[in-house]
Amino acid sequence: MLIYKIFRQEEWAALRSDEETRGAAVDVADGYIHFSTPMQAPETAAKHFKGADDLVLVAVETDRLGDDLRWETSRGGDKFPHLYRVLRLEDVVWAQPLPLVDGVHQFPAGAV
Repeated sequence: MLIYKIFRQEEWAALRSDEETRGAAVDVADGYIHFSTPMQAPETAAKHFKGADDLVLVAVETDRLGDDLRWETSRGGDKFPHLYRVLRLEDVVWAQPLPLVDGVHQFPAGAV
C-alpha cells in the first residue's frame, strides 16, 4: 500500500541530498514521521499546508518500512501511519509536485 508524506521543497531537497530525514519540525518534535493514506492526504494538505505552494508529495510503500511503521489513532479517530525511524531516500517510490490551484492542492492523477 502506498502512503504519502507532504514535504516542503527544502525538506525534499534535504532528503535527496542527505539520503535520509527525520522529517519536518513537527515530526522531530513528535518523535515519528507523520504519513497519510491516499484518503487522508487531501485533508492533511488542506489542514496543515493551507496556502502553501512549495510542496512535494512523496509516496512510500508500506512493505518497505517493516515494524517501524505503526498505525495510530489520530484526527477524527482515524488510524494514521507513523514511521518510528528515519525516512530513507531508498524508501521513496516516487515524488511529484503538489501544486496549489485556486487555493486547493492538486494531487497527481491516481494518487488519491
